[in-house]
Amino acid sequence: MSSKTISLVLGSGGARGLAHVGVIRWLEEHGHEIKSISGCSIGSFIGGAYATGKLDAIVDWMENFSKKEIYSMLDLSFSMNSLVKGDRLADAIRSKIGTDLIEDLPVKFTAVAADIAAEKEHWFQSGPVDQAIRASVSLPLFFTPHTVDGVQLIDGGILNPTPIEPTLADDTDLTVAVDLGGPMMKQAIPEPEKAQSPWHQKMDDFLESMKFSESKPKDQWDMLYIADQSFNTMQNAIARERMADNPPDHLIAVPRNKCGTLEFDRSAEMIEYGYQLAEKQLSGKI
Repeated sequence: MSSKTISLVLGSGGARGLAHVGVIRWLEEHGHEIKSISGCSIGSFIGGAYATGKLDAIVDWMENFSKKEIYSMLDLSFSMNSLVKGDRLADAIRSKIGTDLIEDLPVKFTAVAADIAAEKEHWFQSGPVDQAIRASVSLPLFFTPHTVDGVQLIDGGILNPTPIEPTLADDTDLTVAVDLGGPMMKQAIPEPEKAQSPWHQKMDDFLESMKFSESKPKDQWDMLYIADQSFNTMQNAIARERMADNPPDHLIAVPRNKCGTLEFDRSAEMIEYGYQLAEKQLSGKI
């Protein structure tokens, strides 16, 4: 197959989004040029890292993630609008990806957030890339909304979890979309290792509550589990409807229970999984 120019759409879904990296690596290794990226939430983070040329550094950082480092990123607030302030997350985005202007990047880039007061999507196609990503990853109830130009913005996944629309006018050969809300896998997610300290045990319990499960007993449905499941269920339904209206040329679907929302300590595994999915779905087709 000859090399193609690609519009790449990277969906939202927490740590499952490390599969985006594997898809990007497969496309590059097979000689295809990614000319445009549209991303939401984790998709905006990975897409922004690629567009700024920082993806390899981000991967090195994330592949060495431990649960302790994940905990350190959670500056708990328990305020009226969130559990986590998000200041440490913003600092990490700024330090790892930088503050380049989106309009100056070598790859066309769109980060999608949501303006819930106006009930509409907010497309970042200009301005500092770190601010765009911070807004796009503001998971409702979890991270504090991010204010840009006086507008409070949250995770774009509530309106457009796999944002194809920003790529519709692209002058590229193909659109490849990576949806992180694919059909459930039959096998269960491996149980996490339990931390020894009471604080770490509480955080392990919290991370456990953010996992998908087909068979979790109803008497174990706590507030965080219900909120996470509700958000992801909504995202998956919206993504299916919107992709039916504007289907990509190729769709790669990551099972929604392949990895928990905050299991970033499984980065290497998810990157390899994304690569293998791309090989299965795209080899011989593009």
